[in-house]
Amino acid sequence: MMTEHRRRGARVVAVAAAGVLLAGCGSSGAKSGEDPDPKPSASARPAGGSTEPSGSPEPQGTKEPGALPSAYEFTPDPARVPRTAAQARRLTRNAALGEADWTAGMVRGTPYETAGTWTVLADSCVWSRSALPDGVLDSFTRRLDIPAQDGKGRVRGSVTVTVHRTVGGADREIKDTVQESFRCPAQELGGGQRLSGLMSLQFDQKDVRNADASLFEAGKYTGPGSGGTQDYVWSKSRIGPVTTAVSVKGAKGYQNSDLLRIAAEGGAKVLYRVELELK
Repeated sequence: MMTEHRRRGARVVAVAAAGVLLAGCGSSGAKSGEDPDPKPSASARPAGGSTEPSGSPEPQGTKEPGALPSAYEFTPDPARVPRTAAQARRLTRNAALGEADWTAGMVRGTPYETAGTWTVLADSCVWSRSALPDGVLDSFTRRLDIPAQDGKGRVRGSVTVTVHRTVGGADREIKDTVQESFRCPAQELGGGQRLSGLMSLQFDQKDVRNADASLFEAGKYTGPGSGGTQDYVWSKSRIGPVTTAVSVKGAKGYQNSDLLRIAAEGGAKVLYRVELELK
C-alpha cells in the first residue's frame, strides 16, 4: 500500500512539474475509423447551467519588455462574446489552429475536422460522441500530426475550441475534466486507442498567465501505429465562456519534453487567437 501511495504521489509531482511549462506560457509568446479524440468537452452532463494574429495583446502588469504578466487580466468585450450558434461557429473556426499555425511540418490528421458534437465519458470509461448539450453553442476539433520521418514515429495532435453559453458552464467543464481522470485513469478512445495512468491537475490561478483557468493531464497512450506505449500530454484552458483543449500523443523517438513543448506551443497560440476573437 505504501509503495502505491509513493508511486501515485510521484506521478502527481511529475504532472505538476510538467504542467508548469504549459501554465507559464503567456500569450505574448509564440502565440488533442474516427475516434472521439479525448475531451474537447468534459462529460455527459450539460454545461449550460449556471484572422490571423498580427501581434500579441499588450501584456498587463509587466515591468520589462517581453516579460510575462504578473496576473491574467484580459476581459472579453461583451459585444464580441458569441450569443448564437452561428457566432460561436465563427469564433471556433477562426481560433482553431490549421496546418501552418501550430508547429513546423504539421499535416492534417484523420479525420481532419469534427464539428458540432460533444464527447461523453461513459461509466465504462469509453469515450463516444453525442449532440451538443443545451449549454454549449459550438465545439470544433482539428487534428494535426507531425508525420513519421528520420526514424521517428507519427505524433498525433488535436486542438478543440468550445463556446459555452455562460462562463459558469465553461468553468464547470474545467472542473469536471479534472475529476474524469480520477474516475477513469484508463480510457478507451475507440479504434483500438487507449489511455492509461492518467493524472490531471488544475492550476492555482496565480500560476496561470494566459487564461482564466487551466489544467494539465498526462499519461500513456497506445494504439494502431503507435509503436508501443508512448507518452501522452493534454491541456485545457478557459477564457471567459470559451474553452480550448490541446492533446499530443507521442511516438517513437520523441521524449516527454518534446511533447510538452509541442503542447505548450499549440496551447499558447490557440489561446491568443481566442483573445483576438473576444477583444
